[in-house]
Amino acid sequence: MQGLVPTTHPAFQPSLRTLTLSKERTLEVGLIGFGLGGSTFHAPFISITPGLRLAAILTRDPERSHAAHEKYPEARIARDIDDLLGGPTPLDLVVISSPNATHHPLATAVLSAGAHVVVDKPFAITSALARELGALAARVGKLAMPFQNRRWDGDFLTLQQLISDDKLGTVHRFESRFDRWRVPPKPGWCRPDARERAEGIVHDLGTHLIDQALVLFGPVATVYAEMHRRAPGIVTEDDVFLSLEHVGGVQSHLYMSTRAGLPGLRLHVTGSHGAYVKYGLDVQEDALRAGAKPGGAEWGVESDDRWGILGAGPDSERVPTLPGTYQSYYQGVAAAILTGAPPPVAIAEVVAGLEVIEAAFASRRTHNVVALDA
Repeated sequence: MQGLVPTTHPAFQPSLRTLTLSKERTLEVGLIGFGLGGSTFHAPFISITPGLRLAAILTRDPERSHAAHEKYPEARIARDIDDLLGGPTPLDLVVISSPNATHHPLATAVLSAGAHVVVDKPFAITSALARELGALAARVGKLAMPFQNRRWDGDFLTLQQLISDDKLGTVHRFESRFDRWRVPPKPGWCRPDARERAEGIVHDLGTHLIDQALVLFGPVATVYAEMHRRAPGIVTEDDVFLSLEHVGGVQSHLYMSTRAGLPGLRLHVTGSHGAYVKYGLDVQEDALRAGAKPGGAEWGVESDDRWGILGAGPDSERVPTLPGTYQSYYQGVAAAILTGAPPPVAIAEVVAGLEVIEAAFASRRTHNVVALDA
């Protein structure tokens, strides 16, 4: 493959032998935040992963507290970080799914208290703060693990497999798009300090798109950005285009918008042997929002009418989309802590993504292409 991270290839699955070791010990897990992220992308997967037990949930919102207790009655509801970390049962792992600007201070507190930590995206609001967390984790002998669940989107896993099998030949251009229609905008994007708090579409959807491009095609040499504010009342960007030139020569064109009335192509990837075209987002998010329990034989399976197309000229074929497997992330977390396996996502990888984001904002300010250090 042309990319960086062998652990995110579809072949990476913690072995059954590895995971059976978790039966000898169950990790006590605390969750900070029970909004969309905590309730939808974290708690359901923590609760089904062998070796993990959702022991405590921190949320100050009364409605979310009630919902958390109803859904996970065995989990203690904490009101602040001291209450979470100082409970009757020591926590082995804390998952942070809170506003972006709180990620670094909360992760610092968790690591300093002697627990491992998973941090939702963005891992930190700057690459310098991300490196700082990595250094602290190394000093205290704990794992700080970035959360990048969209490495386990079905369409992304399928594209990885096509590239690995040389179905596209030498890839020339990677077009990847997340189009949404969000009215009204997120309240945090309207705050006067939104940019300082790393609120906006680049740190939200852009984090996923950049991460996928880096996994597939490796380091980035140059970045060019076009950023716009479309929704009334916001102070940060909600409609963005990024052009990344990878060191290996691939051009990544990344589009993200919450003001797209109708979605465009999800993926359009061209290479010396042909192209892969795909419409529609991974099905796991909609299933989770609808309350489906993850796992099982049909989890992450996409209907054949949504499959992508591989071809060149008049010759084309539908390519079955590999099942999405968000559950693989927390299986990897459990294996990393319990057996010493590599973490599912490395800090150095998200540092590279944050450096691309910082270059993108520099490009917006100067209206120039920005070069990254090799």
